[in-house]
Amino acid sequence: MIIGLVTAVAASACYGTGSVLQAVGSRRSAREEAAKGAAGATTEHGGPSLSSTAKAAVTWEFIVGTVLDLIGFGLGALAARLLPLFLSQTIISANLVITAVLSIKLLGIRLKQLEWASIGVLCSALVLLAVSAGPEGGHHASMSFHWGLLLVTTVLLVGGSLLVRRMGSKGAIVAGLLSGLGFGALGVGVRILNGIDPFDVAKLLSDPALYAILVGGLGGMYVHTVALQIGSVNGATAALVVGETVLPGAIGVLWLGDSSKSGLGWLGVVGFLLAVVSAVGVAYFGQDTHGSPGEAATDQPELAKH
Repeated sequence: MIIGLVTAVAASACYGTGSVLQAVGSRRSAREEAAKGAAGATTEHGGPSLSSTAKAAVTWEFIVGTVLDLIGFGLGALAARLLPLFLSQTIISANLVITAVLSIKLLGIRLKQLEWASIGVLCSALVLLAVSAGPEGGHHASMSFHWGLLLVTTVLLVGGSLLVRRMGSKGAIVAGLLSGLGFGALGVGVRILNGIDPFDVAKLLSDPALYAILVGGLGGMYVHTVALQIGSVNGATAALVVGETVLPGAIGVLWLGDSSKSGLGWLGVVGFLLAVVSAVGVAYFGQDTHGSPGEAATDQPELAKH
């Protein structure tokens, strides 16, 4: 349990720092494109084009953030094998706190009092979850469940990314939610992955859950990049928290045998609900913190030096 908690916290720190660095890279790229008057930086619906997203992804800040995300992925995968999903995913999603604090310095954001209050509630909810969590359940699920995870993950991320691009600048929260669902599917896939213990390459490569992990991870990162380009880093990350915690937590309890300590189930439910509600609060109160990336160029001149 202790090792799982430590790895989950470390994954959260990597993800939170990575999100802010990716936001810095995305916004710097958008400023440079705007300064050049580059055509094709946005779609007809006002969202970022594929080329603009690709250019954002090759800035040094974004690359460092992605490396941190990959480290966080490895740590989060270990945590998902060692802890109940409702606990591991919620702790990892607490990267929202790190994102909020770092964004004050690196993105020049001023958090509202209600955002700070929501973050405080989230921290309290994590304490309740840690106190109430029992041992993790099993790692086995039927093969139909593995195929279903791959199908649902693919449909959500492919269909959702198309929807977000049609929504344009209004799609940041939706994009954040979709990226969270992708990362949540990744956590579930890691939990049920065949061929890990004992290690068997043939079983591993033939397991649909492995490809659900790849689709969820890569698709989630892509949609999250889009969210950072078009909206508030705190709002997008908070929406990610909801997607990353609710569905995996429910799956862990309903199908994989995750449970709370005897007599503390009610505390786990309260902690989980508070975590989700507080994340929604940050998303709602923080959604107008930023304008578009182009507007950010005039509001944050200090970043132009980097």
